[in-house]
Amino acid sequence: MSGCVFCGIVAGEVPAFRVADEPDGMAFLDTRPVFKGHVLVVPRTHLVTLADLPAEALAGYFGLVRRLAVAVETGTDAGGTFVAMNNKVSQSVPHLHTHVVPRTKGDGLRGFFWPRTRYADDAEAGTYAARITAALRPAT
Repeated sequence: MSGCVFCGIVAGEVPAFRVADEPDGMAFLDTRPVFKGHVLVVPRTHLVTLADLPAEALAGYFGLVRRLAVAVETGTDAGGTFVAMNNKVSQSVPHLHTHVVPRTKGDGLRGFFWPRTRYADDAEAGTYAARITAALRPAT
């Protein structure tokens, strides 16, 4: 897509520190990493959110993400990784991408990057669960 920086990276028009370039996706270093070694994984085609990723592409794309989670941990001597994706809200580039961030014990991150909350009671939690279940589409 014209003007998409990630499409520009995939096309070779925008420079990036590439880590993987495969039919199922591409991975490159984030220019503003949470920690050094923070990688972004993108599909080669322009898709905005996870919902846009065709079912037949799931195994290949997430297989690449999984392999990169192992490679980031090994390649940076990290204790583990944090794998995350934003859809629409907080998605700085409107092109599907998955963050693979190296983590080490005591690195300063506490849980997730956002504040946590609680349900008022089990009834409220049950209501949310029921609403999400009702909205869940069957697998295709």
